[in-house]
Amino acid sequence: MTYFILSLLPLLTLTFFKTKKSFHMLQQNWYNDDQRYFKWLIKNPFKVFITPDAFFFTLIVGLFLDKYLLMIIFALFYIIVGYLYRKSMKKEQTKKPLVFTKRVRRLTYTTIVLYLIAIIGICLLYDETDLAYYYLFIGFITYINYFVVMASNFINKPWEKQVFYYYKRKAKKKLKSMTNMKVIGITGSYGKTSTKNIVSDILNVKYDAFPTPKNFNTTYGLMITINNHLDKFSEYFIAEMGAFKRGEIKELCDFVHPTYGILTTIGTAHLDSFGSRENIQKGKFELIESLPKNGVAVLNRDDEWQVSYKLKNTCKTLWIGIDNKETDVYATNIKLTKDGTKFDCVFKGDNKKYPFETKLLGKTNVYNILGGIMLGYHLGMSIEELQLGVLKVKPVEHRLELKKYLDINIIDDAYNSNPVGAKMALEVLNMMPGKKIIVTPGMIELKDKEYELNLEFGKQIADVADEVILIGAEQTKPIHEGLELKDYKDKNIHILNDVKEAFPLMQKLKDKETYVLLENDLPDLFNEK
Repeated sequence: MTYFILSLLPLLTLTFFKTKKSFHMLQQNWYNDDQRYFKWLIKNPFKVFITPDAFFFTLIVGLFLDKYLLMIIFALFYIIVGYLYRKSMKKEQTKKPLVFTKRVRRLTYTTIVLYLIAIIGICLLYDETDLAYYYLFIGFITYINYFVVMASNFINKPWEKQVFYYYKRKAKKKLKSMTNMKVIGITGSYGKTSTKNIVSDILNVKYDAFPTPKNFNTTYGLMITINNHLDKFSEYFIAEMGAFKRGEIKELCDFVHPTYGILTTIGTAHLDSFGSRENIQKGKFELIESLPKNGVAVLNRDDEWQVSYKLKNTCKTLWIGIDNKETDVYATNIKLTKDGTKFDCVFKGDNKKYPFETKLLGKTNVYNILGGIMLGYHLGMSIEELQLGVLKVKPVEHRLELKKYLDINIIDDAYNSNPVGAKMALEVLNMMPGKKIIVTPGMIELKDKEYELNLEFGKQIADVADEVILIGAEQTKPIHEGLELKDYKDKNIHILNDVKEAFPLMQKLKDKETYVLLENDLPDLFNEK
């Protein structure tokens, strides 16, 4: 029995690392809300099913081997598999690591119990003649670790529901007690986090405004922010609101009751889960239609999906724009440089042009800033205060963020890619001096439009980039075809399976001055193995 337990140590080490990886994917996929984690498992066979430990079944030869020889072979097999697994994990690049929250700790306890039940059961029934069968069973439950974790998540659901309601009630009680604080809701297909941070930077010139941290845009995120961060001095709570289907924004609004709402852009992000562009439109407008009669909505006149919507609300509506001048404020004389953006603002009823300057890059950020300017102006901020606020706006991580990698200039737009944002990012790359390189796996979650939009993206890339690095041959086929349709030189197209491999390649492709656009979704979700 002692030697049997010792032979399990390499497998237990592998199980530990596989479980950590499973937790990470479960957390990134919203703890399987709307079956997101399960869908990820099915879409990623090379990560889930075609793995080194898939050969555990070969241990059936143990039926014909001496028990001690079988123990040695079993231990050596999992030492090798564990080494290969750790090596592949080190190659992976993630911008959102696993966060060891209390929920993850509870998942850990449940998963340990499930594995202990299996191992203790074997120990209680231990018979040396069945050793090969024990090894096969233990190898199997390690191989299906992603599903064991899914089972743990399912087992924990009743408890998690009670925890959720407890903290939600606590947050609602706290909000109700803060009678002098107003809530600003921000949603849209893209630009939510950028706009939230912009609004915060602008309003904090005059007021005490607190935004949801990072990309906390779910009920859980809002609960954590309210319970742990808001205080009695907060005058405005800026709540980013994300959604994957209709009804979710309404649920968030029923929770925090916003008085003000900013709708950024209605696009094709999360088309897979929403089902149609019309559903996305209705889903995003849930914020505006949840505002009270004395509430204020800030909408984009250049977005046809906002202009065409028949609003079922009598709240005050303020319009921003760049191309359309029939607005409450619009931007003109936009000058984009590698150091930032300058533009003038014209307010309704005032023909004077007021200059603004920001460190942010791209036209898309001008729209985001206009939303903050419009709301700040409505709330009584002076032009000078608005100008100072815009100047103080800080770049958001992984959203057209300019940084250095050795001697290469990186335009990091790597958080999430979408048709509008990708086009804007290419415009930013195009205005940069020197050699231009793009690194991308293309766009995802676009349902039946994914091929068409990535093909168009390839055509757009051909007009801007000197070198193209595509991540994942299968995923980027439509981009490749788009490049070929524009007669882009094949020698300037480089196809890799892992985004990490792109960085040494950049060094080989660089010129005296080089700008690289990272335009992609979270690396751990798109790397092909």
